[in-house]
Parts: sequence; C-alpha cells; structure tokens
Amino acid sequence: MSATKPMPLPNLNLASKIDIDDVTHFLLELDALKRVNRRSYVTDTDRRENSAEHSWHLAMACWSIAELFELDVNHEQLLKMALVHDLGEIDAGDTFLFASSRSMAHIEERAGIARLRAERGNGIAALSEVWEEQETGSSKESQLLRVVDRLLPFLLNLNTEGKTWVESQVTRSQVAGALAFIKHSFPPIHNWLSHNIEYATQQGWLVDA
Repeated sequence: MSATKPMPLPNLNLASKIDIDDVTHFLLELDALKRVNRRSYVTDTDRRENSAEHSWHLAMACWSIAELFELDVNHEQLLKMALVHDLGEIDAGDTFLFASSRSMAHIEERAGIARLRAERGNGIAALSEVWEEQETGSSKESQLLRVVDRLLPFLLNLNTEGKTWVESQVTRSQVAGALAFIKHSFPPIHNWLSHNIEYATQQGWLVDA
C-alpha cells in the first residue's frame, strides 16, 4: 500500500492577500441555493427538492449517462456546468417550467450570477462564462445537460404519481412540447419519455389535452 501523499500547501504569497472571511462569506452565499425550493417532490417523501439537491442529481446523472453511453464529451466541463446550472436561482428563485414567466427567468438569474462572480471570496474566475455556456451554448456538453435537466423532474413526477403535474394541472401536450427537442438530441431517452407520457396520461396524472 502506497503512503498517503500530503496535501499541497497553498501559495503563501498568494494566501497572504486573501481574506478567509471573504472566502467563507462566498461559501455561505452558495449555501443559499439549499433554500430555493423547486416544484418537484423527492421520491418517498412529502417534501419538494431544493435546487442544490437538483444540481447534485444533475451532475451525477450527466456523469453516469456520459460514461454509460460512451459519449464524446468533456466530463470536467459537463460537471462544472451542472454545478453552476441553478446558481442564478439564489437571487431569482426557481421558475416552474410551464410558468408564463419562464422565458424571462434568465434575466434575473444572469444578474445573480454576475453578483456571485463579483464576490471577493469567489475563486471561480470563469463562473459567468460556464453559466452562459450551459444557458445559451450549443456544445455537446450543454446539449446533454439540457436533456438530463428535463429528464430528472419527469422521472420524479413519474415516481410520485405525478404530484407536481396534478397540482398544476399540467397537460400531456405541455410535457411533450417541453421534451420534443430530445428526439434529435438523444433518441433513446426521448422514446422512453414518450412511452411514459402516455402512461402518465392513462393514470390521470397528466391532463389529456
């Protein structure tokens, strides 16, 4: 068994210029994502998931799917995008996929990312750039992220008897429309989704309209 390597020490010249109070303040700012509740319910519970939990689930799901399907993607970039995906919601809050205000959500979220980027304790220089790539980019990584981001809440609904769909009277056509792009991005997942849209409609979880 090889000996454990010691953790490298920080650059002392650089460290002398960094206020750890600023660092910990930024970490608490990130912690605020745990207070942003989404519409989806956690399986086997009566509580809604928060956006920090969703970000973790998104990162893990993207990683697993990328490896399982042997996708030619940059895993580091993919995971970074998954982790920053919902950070703008710290300021903007979560916007329901089928809300009329959905198309405008990016404005407040982008402003929230800019605020976090400007924090003195933030050590992620490319925070805004990574967020913009997942939001508006066309890379293989951003395309996969969007597919998985739509898959996960669908999966949670399917396993909570359509709880969010039923509460908001979501229709079959609304869900099918929101997932339509996946037909070209990831056909096997789209086929599975289409089959289960019909199942959810038959169960009465989606309004048949």
